[in-house]
Amino acid sequence: MSTNHFRNVFFQTADGLTLYLRDYPGPTGDAPVVLCLHGLSRNSRDFEDIAPILQATHRVLVPDQRGRGRSDPDPQTARYLPQTYVADMLQLLDDRSVSRCAILGTSMGGLMAMGLNAIDPGRFSHIIINDIGPVIAAEGLDRIKAVVGSEMAFDDWEAATDFIQAANVDAFPGYSRSDWRRFAARAFSERGGRVNLDYDPNITAPLKEGGGGASPDELWPLFDTLKNKPVLLLRGEISDLLSLDCVTEMQRRHPGMTVLTIPGVGHAPMLDEPGVPGELIGFLSS
Repeated sequence: MSTNHFRNVFFQTADGLTLYLRDYPGPTGDAPVVLCLHGLSRNSRDFEDIAPILQATHRVLVPDQRGRGRSDPDPQTARYLPQTYVADMLQLLDDRSVSRCAILGTSMGGLMAMGLNAIDPGRFSHIIINDIGPVIAAEGLDRIKAVVGSEMAFDDWEAATDFIQAANVDAFPGYSRSDWRRFAARAFSERGGRVNLDYDPNITAPLKEGGGGASPDELWPLFDTLKNKPVLLLRGEISDLLSLDCVTEMQRRHPGMTVLTIPGVGHAPMLDEPGVPGELIGFLSS
């Protein structure tokens, strides 16, 4: 099925921004729904390979969070917070009349999944968390603070690809140059004759000011709301953001949680790794 088989949808947030959504229709009008949530500096294109696969059984909703991709930037940068994104997603689901769905959340999107479930647990059927947990490893957080939030613009796609490769090669040591070009195509867009990272550089303003990150004391109670729900945790084998100690504690608190380690990659798995799509489909169909 073509990756272009989706509707371009725009919706309004409660505070007046216009956000973008890819709405992939399911095989039937009443097909179950899965909401895909990207990471801090990413956008809906991260799911362009997995969404058409999930579309065989599900309707797939893939938004750009505010300040990313085709969604409006927020003029009030203090609102670039997970709780704001959670409110936006609840607005999205209400607008699309979705009363029940699964969530697939990568990195920040996984934290959002915990927050969404804590607020409205009856709405969510299955939760897939991609390479994040209530304890965010300092090494990975420091890397994110150092790299994300800069305004990067390049003269051409090869220069943009060079940058994205240098920034992420430790996490994807097996990538070929063509893989890095695909990565760049998801992370950048052309504006004003240059190739730019596809996010508002201000998205990390609250994080850098010390107010945009939730502590484990705040996140563990959110994770605990998942204890009676099907949860699949994905972890990149060489992740610098999700430690094995955190995974162990997550398993202790949620013994029924399924853990899938994805070999040879770090933060965060792209979900196109061998065997991963099948695991996701199997879990969502359980």
